[in-house]
Amino acid sequence: MTGPLIRIEGLTRRFATGGGLFARPREMLAVRDVSLDVAHGEALGVVGESGCGKSTLARLILRLIEPNSGRVTFDGTELTALPPAALRAARRRMAMVFQDPYSSLDPRYTLAEVLAEPFRVQRQPLPADAVSSMLASVGLPETLAASHAHQLSGGQRQRVGIARALALRPDFVVLDEPTASLDVSIQAQIVALLSDLRDRMGLTYLFISHDLGLVRYFCDRIVVMYLGAVVEILPDTGAAPRHPYTAALMRSGFAPDPARRREIAPLHGEIPSPFALPPGCAFAGRCPRATDRCRAERPALSDDPAHPVACFHPL
Repeated sequence: MTGPLIRIEGLTRRFATGGGLFARPREMLAVRDVSLDVAHGEALGVVGESGCGKSTLARLILRLIEPNSGRVTFDGTELTALPPAALRAARRRMAMVFQDPYSSLDPRYTLAEVLAEPFRVQRQPLPADAVSSMLASVGLPETLAASHAHQLSGGQRQRVGIARALALRPDFVVLDEPTASLDVSIQAQIVALLSDLRDRMGLTYLFISHDLGLVRYFCDRIVVMYLGAVVEILPDTGAAPRHPYTAALMRSGFAPDPARRREIAPLHGEIPSPFALPPGCAFAGRCPRATDRCRAERPALSDDPAHPVACFHPL
């Protein structure tokens, strides 16, 4: 296959808050001029603190929300230009696994009805053995088909969510913090399952997480976001960080080795308001390397294909 599966160019999304009697309307830049490619069969990680725009970016890619500017091309087809009928057909090749397995499954439905839902939405016939095959693909017995979500554990619910996402055998799957609400031991099982499914089905993943350690274990490359913008793209999970924010994220993560816990250095400083971003680098107020240029001028993501970084003073 030639070319990336997904190409994102200049993607931007603003959200406005309605003004009240004593308040003016305000605008927030949730995603700021994001451009990147996702290769066929790649697991691309997207990391950053809460509110950095990770989930908004994922929903823009799937066109669950509309961008204010920019475009998304999926396997040569520009999604942002498709009419509704063509977009529905294109979505058969895309899916999403949500963070919370407790709220992403309709409690009124049996598991058989939950797994049949993608076929109904896409107006596709349901094969006779589809439900049992989907349950088996995620390590669940066929006997659970008549159960409801409240009868399952958190790990089982997330397996059902994964099975539902893969029902129509998509090429691209967004994993939006798929292990965040699970116990550590269950997280390891879900990550192993996702890795196995990727190998078996040739899937391409966009893996969103605030856990940089998990992303470094699971993904091929890592996109680091800060306040809606991409500040660095690590070419592989073992690459040394070049942006001070990425380095700070790595230092602030939990270290399972007791001997290394003394090295943990949490991020300090106030995060700027997304409704009033500073004129220069958004990280300048928390960065020990910041200069007057950083506070006055916003750095663009470099065009270095090996290791892009948006910083005037990279590590």
